[in-house]
Amino acid sequence: MNGIRVGLIGYGHAGAIFHAPLIAAEPRLRLAAVVTSRTEQLAAAFPNVRAVASVEEMLGDPAIELVVVASPNTSHVPFARAALLAGKHVVVDKPFTPTLTEADALVMLAEERGRLLSVFHNRRWDDGFLTVQQLLERNALGRLAHYEAHFDRFRPAIKQGWREEERRGSGLLYDLGPHLVDQSLVLFGLPRAVTADIARQRPDARVDDCFHLVLDYGNLRAVLHAANLVYRPGPAFTLHGDGGSFVKHGLDPQEAALKEGRRPGQPGWGVAAAEPGILWLADGSERVVETVPGRYEAYYAGIAASLRDSAPPPVTAHEARNVMLVLDAAIRSAAERRTVAVI
Repeated sequence: MNGIRVGLIGYGHAGAIFHAPLIAAEPRLRLAAVVTSRTEQLAAAFPNVRAVASVEEMLGDPAIELVVVASPNTSHVPFARAALLAGKHVVVDKPFTPTLTEADALVMLAEERGRLLSVFHNRRWDDGFLTVQQLLERNALGRLAHYEAHFDRFRPAIKQGWREEERRGSGLLYDLGPHLVDQSLVLFGLPRAVTADIARQRPDARVDDCFHLVLDYGNLRAVLHAANLVYRPGPAFTLHGDGGSFVKHGLDPQEAALKEGRRPGQPGWGVAAAEPGILWLADGSERVVETVPGRYEAYYAGIAASLRDSAPPPVTAHEARNVMLVLDAAIRSAAERRTVAVI
């Protein structure tokens, strides 16, 4: 029962499906307490974890070293700030903050307090992204000219809940945009500029449900797209370079597996049933590219290593801040109908 004691704020979709199981899967972490009113649901899944009535009660527990903020987006900033002021290390679910200014303030506070601050950009460990990353590291496509990543789904009806309500940090750009932007920044760094189109396509939508971002990397363009009215999705990744092209269909299976109650370490974890990617080379040959298994468990393994072994965090606060920088530029680009410089 030894290990880094973790307090989790929120036991909705993010807390129950992602954070709690992945924290529990890391042997150096111990999920000790959860702030939630869903006490029966928590007890059924984690009978040895204490349900706590308030954030203040959790932050007052000196045994809690790490606080994970998995509450609605509007509360990310106040809860993360309170945890840092209480001397805790902090993980925040994406999106980091509703605004770039708030992200900068939290980064500065964490540095002042000497605490770890990280954001749960788990889709760095998606199977398709890991496969793309491996291909680029091998220079399999030569000089890259076009990178396109899609996160499309079919949700014609408006779902109940805060994500589809007019609140700070709601909407598809804040929901899926952080994933796609973070992946692009991991591969290519900050873009020179962003051109964005953000829309409401469903008749009853109260927040954006479609976005199309074009990131300017000089000779390279990165296109990031997500929409809720896509019944037959195309490729999740499409890459073109002077050495060939690569196309990969299918979404990573780990979220679905977590919803079904499966856990990291079990047979078949992270292995996709979807078709493999195809690489077409400029010499006319064609090659099947087997998908690299996904591994969401790597995030909390990295957090534990950072706290105990002084390893670099799996996602730094500055990296998370830069995601917000690009999203801020995208929002201004769409509102003003122009390209907005980033660097």
